[in-house]
Amino acid sequence: MDRFALFSECLLVGVWIAVAALPLLTFPAAFAAGTRHLRRYLAGEHGGLREFAADARAAARGGWVVGAAVLAAAALLRLDLAAVRAGLPGGPFVGAVGILAMIGFLVAVVRAASCWEPGTLWRSLLAEAGRNTVRDPAGSFLLVCGMAVVVLSGALVLPLAVPVLGAVAAAATAVRARRLPL
Repeated sequence: MDRFALFSECLLVGVWIAVAALPLLTFPAAFAAGTRHLRRYLAGEHGGLREFAADARAAARGGWVVGAAVLAAAALLRLDLAAVRAGLPGGPFVGAVGILAMIGFLVAVVRAASCWEPGTLWRSLLAEAGRNTVRDPAGSFLLVCGMAVVVLSGALVLPLAVPVLGAVAAAATAVRARRLPL
């Protein structure tokens, strides 16, 4: 029953993250609040929607800049892919590099969000997350696979992508926990 309770909590957190991330700029803050909620849940501490909302508001103070950076990177990727479709010389190479860079950036943002605590600066979180993205390829691959599941779930049945976000939050929480010194 405990495993099913954790699974259901992950699905609930996925819904909370999706609702809090509707303005798109708040995705990193919503993800940070979701992973923080899961850490509280795993530690047996009290936490619910009220605490999630407070965490999302606190994380959004600096997290909106990270959300804007993700949107800017997505716009650049779209431009790169337009170059590929236009048949420009070197377009396929630039497109491949752009896609890999975007995936790496998203992994770093997810890692940074999973480490967020009230009062921490997003800049320092992103710097450490960037290093961990390179140093821990297995954890990065786990997060890439989780994001792929969200995309594929959304492509097949759009409403499935919402609760699956909670599974990615759980994966990010697990990747963070295995990197902590014992």
